[in-house]
Amino acid sequence: MIQGAETSFEDVRHLNEEPTGLLVRIPDDPRVTKIGRLLRKASIDELPQLLNVLRGQMSLVGPRPPSPDEVDRYAPRALQRLSVPGGLTGLVQVNGRRDVAFNETVDLDIEYTEKLSLRQELWILVKTFGVVFSGRGND
Repeated sequence: MIQGAETSFEDVRHLNEEPTGLLVRIPDDPRVTKIGRLLRKASIDELPQLLNVLRGQMSLVGPRPPSPDEVDRYAPRALQRLSVPGGLTGLVQVNGRRDVAFNETVDLDIEYTEKLSLRQELWILVKTFGVVFSGRGND
């Protein structure tokens, strides 16, 4: 992203397609550089988060970690997403990625927390490879 992308969000907020405003879904976000678009398309932009996994700050599988300002705006039901460590991939990522609306994201993340199992996590990891290589929902 361009330098100062967070501070320039107000300039592009009107382009956000996520109706709740709790997620940022801006197609062709003008703050993303050409190289950034390529990195995102190939999910290479996620690789630095592997350091967070190795440090024990994140899990491989789990709900995507929200920013503190997002959590401040959560309805009580959405807080259940925070009952497990955040992860690089999860049910949302293998069921549409950026095409999943916030309310459906909450439903999928809660489903993940309620059915937490090694089998489910392995299934999500395997399915993640297919999603990443297909590039679905990662425009």
